[in-house]
Amino acid sequence: MRETQGNRYGWISISNHWITATIFLFMIGLGFFLEFGGLEREAKGPYMGLHKSVGTLFLAWAVWRVLWRIAKGFPKDIAIMPTWQKIGAKATHWLLLASIIAMPLSGVIMSLFGGRAIKIFEWFTIPAQNKNEIISSSAHFFHSYAPYFITTLIMLHLIAAIKHHIIDKDETLKRMLGTRI
Repeated sequence: MRETQGNRYGWISISNHWITATIFLFMIGLGFFLEFGGLEREAKGPYMGLHKSVGTLFLAWAVWRVLWRIAKGFPKDIAIMPTWQKIGAKATHWLLLASIIAMPLSGVIMSLFGGRAIKIFEWFTIPAQNKNEIISSSAHFFHSYAPYFITTLIMLHLIAAIKHHIIDKDETLKRMLGTRI
């Protein structure tokens, strides 16, 4: 049986979705906390270490998540929707999938090409590369501003799921909760 047979997600896709959502939301929240939490530079160190460690490990997970989705595809739509909603839903899904790779990748590139090694907890260290200001600053720009766009995408995704459940009263949300359709 195909993992996304018909209009259902399989347990691997459901697990991938919720694990990814949990970690990604935590990381975006931690990033905003680091930026706007009012911490002194020295106090940010342990949080930044956590952010880099989890983000770098998350990159490997994100690659798995995206490759799984590409390999398995999306299930058929449950709801009958206008074309603009179908296009918007597909675009949002693909942009979110791209975001889960682009955000941690930009953070890794920013650090490594900024001349800073990435210490993954106490397990291992990814060595710094030769400084490259163009690469590092481009990655920094993306990593600093993309979270606002990504947060908007996440909000659209949540609002659409709630709309399907409450207004349309269809099974769209239930299938990602693992509820039988």
